[in-house]
Amino acid sequence: MTLAPTVGMAIPQREHHCDEVQQMLYNASLWNGHRIHFDMAYATEVEGYAGLVVAGPLMGDWLHQVVDEWLGESGIIIGIEYSNRIAAFVGETVTAGGTVTAYDDASGELRLEVFIKNDRDEVLTPGVITAQLNLECLGR
Repeated sequence: MTLAPTVGMAIPQREHHCDEVQQMLYNASLWNGHRIHFDMAYATEVEGYAGLVVAGPLMGDWLHQVVDEWLGESGIIIGIEYSNRIAAFVGETVTAGGTVTAYDDASGELRLEVFIKNDRDEVLTPGVITAQLNLECLGR
């Protein structure tokens, strides 16, 4: 990020595609043994999902990542809240992005509404991220 943010500014979006290997490694690192993430028959036949469900915390990590990449060395994330509303499935491509909804020029604190959307433009995971800009990086 090189310019001071403005309310309404959209940050660059980032696509994510979770395959079975990433899903297995991510859930193993969390010690998450819920079968909807690795057992296709269980996920579809017992739980009624359309496929293997992408781990919810991974969606939060993707929200964090899209803002962190946009901030670069200009700031840090100081808060994140999100809610997984619709499942994403292994093999789908989803898009993370967001919009600046508040910016305090004096303190450098900003707030973004963030999202993960599927290819049908449904918001799967809405959230809010708060960040603190390094005002020296903005030339102050």
